[in-house]
Amino acid sequence: MISLKQLQYALAVEKTLHFKKAAEASNVSQSALSTAIHELEKQLGVTIFERNNKKVLVTTKGSVILNKAKRVKLEVDELLQLASIDQQPFSNAMTLGVIPTIGPYLLPKVLPEMRKTYPEFKLKILEEQSHVLVDMVRNGDIDAAILALPFSIDGLMSFEFWQEDFYWVSHKDECPSQLQEITSEELAVEKLMLLKDGHCLKDHALAACSLQNKKQDSDFDSASLHTLIQMVAGKLGSTLVPQMALDQLIYNESELRAVHLNEPGPHRTIALIIRPNYIRTNEITLLKEIFHQELMKRCIE
Repeated sequence: MISLKQLQYALAVEKTLHFKKAAEASNVSQSALSTAIHELEKQLGVTIFERNNKKVLVTTKGSVILNKAKRVKLEVDELLQLASIDQQPFSNAMTLGVIPTIGPYLLPKVLPEMRKTYPEFKLKILEEQSHVLVDMVRNGDIDAAILALPFSIDGLMSFEFWQEDFYWVSHKDECPSQLQEITSEELAVEKLMLLKDGHCLKDHALAACSLQNKKQDSDFDSASLHTLIQMVAGKLGSTLVPQMALDQLIYNESELRAVHLNEPGPHRTIALIIRPNYIRTNEITLLKEIFHQELMKRCIE
């Protein structure tokens, strides 16, 4: 009989494309893992992996089998969770993915209340870019993820809990003191610094300004909002920051000013995403409510 352990080992090899790394990740010896996969291939009569001393490749038939194995693993995981579904909320651990342009600004606002309300809840946070988290949710590698929408999440469900606009941040010497609102037409686009490609925050900021077809012409390429703010403080340009991040990014920067971007909003929507058949939907709903309540209390205008 094919065992779940054999399938788990095979999926670990697919993920790492390395037998030693897969064994370490699975907390077994390399020989035990290799033997289990050899037995699996023998039982199926199919070669799942081509391997030599340099690399491991997944065969065409192996890819089909591993896709089935992922579905089996998801079903078994959900079966195990069903046994505790009637227990108190958050009595089981949860892994939650979050993107870098949300995590540092959302989590400090919501986690204290989570710890206070559910002190025994074991929450693991994983930070990755949106496309990686979407794949991880689909594959069952994580329970849920926090993304900024719009973003392609075909086949997944979203639970929206926050909507916000962008603010234009500049050095106070380069911003009239009476300015309270600014439109995209009034922005000096040539001085606008945004995150590098691959971050959905950049796409949302460009879309809010109707600049999505214009290439950013800048000698500076950043993956961090904190770094962008330091560049603005150094009078190298200006940037766009979501409302959620304002308090942390400009609180200690008295030289900066934040002005609301006066364009149709909301400029981005924050949501939890899950698989359609995820059985802990009630807990995701509770997370959504707590996140919304805490953001309403803690986000500055």
